[in-house]
Amino acid sequence: MVCAADTVGVFQIESRAQMAMLPRLRPRNFYDLVIEVALVRPGPIQGDMVHPYLRRRHGQEAIEPMRPEIAAVLGRTCGVPIFQEQVMQLAVVAGGFTPGEADQLRRAMAAWRRKGGLEPFEEKLIKGMRQRGHDEAFAQRIFAQIRGFGEYGFPESHAASFALLVYVSAWLKRHHPAAFLCALLNSQPMGFYSPSQLLQDARRHGVELRPVTVNDSAWEAVLDPPRPAGTAANVPPAVRLGLSSIAGLPQAAAERLLAARRQRPPSSVADLATRARLTHRDLALLAAAGALASLAGHRRQAAWAAADAAVQLDLLAIAPAAEAVVELATASEAEEMIADYVATGFTLGRHPLTLLRSRLAAQRFISASQLQNAADRQLARAAGIVTCRQRPGTASGIVFVTLEDETGLANIVVHPRLVEQQRHALLGARLLGVLGQVQREGEVVHLVAKRLVDLSSLLGRLPTASRNFH
Repeated sequence: MVCAADTVGVFQIESRAQMAMLPRLRPRNFYDLVIEVALVRPGPIQGDMVHPYLRRRHGQEAIEPMRPEIAAVLGRTCGVPIFQEQVMQLAVVAGGFTPGEADQLRRAMAAWRRKGGLEPFEEKLIKGMRQRGHDEAFAQRIFAQIRGFGEYGFPESHAASFALLVYVSAWLKRHHPAAFLCALLNSQPMGFYSPSQLLQDARRHGVELRPVTVNDSAWEAVLDPPRPAGTAANVPPAVRLGLSSIAGLPQAAAERLLAARRQRPPSSVADLATRARLTHRDLALLAAAGALASLAGHRRQAAWAAADAAVQLDLLAIAPAAEAVVELATASEAEEMIADYVATGFTLGRHPLTLLRSRLAAQRFISASQLQNAADRQLARAAGIVTCRQRPGTASGIVFVTLEDETGLANIVVHPRLVEQQRHALLGARLLGVLGQVQREGEVVHLVAKRLVDLSSLLGRLPTASRNFH
């Protein structure tokens, strides 16, 4: 799972950069996860350590012979210093530093970009390495790597602690995906992914999702038993979404609702409103989210019942009379989808792009799953909802964009010139079309953009949430 970068929601290895690294590194044991955590950091990237390590790990580049004292430090990382401790150990065994001087070097590394101050250490380290028989090129390369660490050197001890959480998170996602999703939803806001993206990923992994209802939901998301009750023990539980997912619903109102439900199940919207002391706004929010469906039917019917109950409570201040039966037309699938996004920020219906797939296909836009199977250097078009835009400081102005459709995620690379030429589409589009060329390295697939197209008008009023650009 990890080698395939199937890590949405997994601690530390869910970012775009980590997902691109995982299929390249292909972790096979716990220490590989320790290296993975530390490798995708500005220090190793700026110090030119990433590609040499990967080439040596996979036998594409020979590991240079090392003297025993150097091998003791760098042997476990294929001769490439990755961790802060390794830099300090190298200063001791290769440069003749005392442990105290090595710690001073560590402190200087953390501050040199702001204050300078590495020059004395450079002279001492290179001189010490030459005195111990290391050639000039080796000494200069080691110091260049130290300088590349700058203030971003990652301690091995921290990486090991993080890697343990990586493993636990990945194990939970793999073996208990419903519980894993519940935990993520109940810990929002966090991580790289919105609840909508987490729900889409969980659905692709076979997790059954159940909607918010006033009869069944708690405040937070919970695990529901599988249907039908009493099925085989290996049938996984479902996830029942919580009342907290309804945008704007006060927790106090939800707690009164739950208290009333514990006394007895509500018989009608008016009964629930009376006993839980729900306001007109509370009822409207519940109706808009579809949470009154079990009491009043579809969303439009529920909105009518909610308004009727609110009027009775406001004007009569007595136990409500029987509700009038009014038959309203059901909303279309697109209207239901829009209402879902407005009320909760996600939908448990079909993905929005499912409704647009025929129109996108007519314009030769392929799905994310088709892009994943495309050949290297193939010209292709992809389109999806923009879920993430990133411009890392180590990427020389390149912007990385993640698009989501009904089949998964597509990774887009936008080079600086195109960023400036099509800035409006890049930063403003909710639904983005990309014309470009496939760049494949093993299982890692990117679409290098040549042209961007803002397709947001196809979404109509659908208020899809996009991650802020940073």
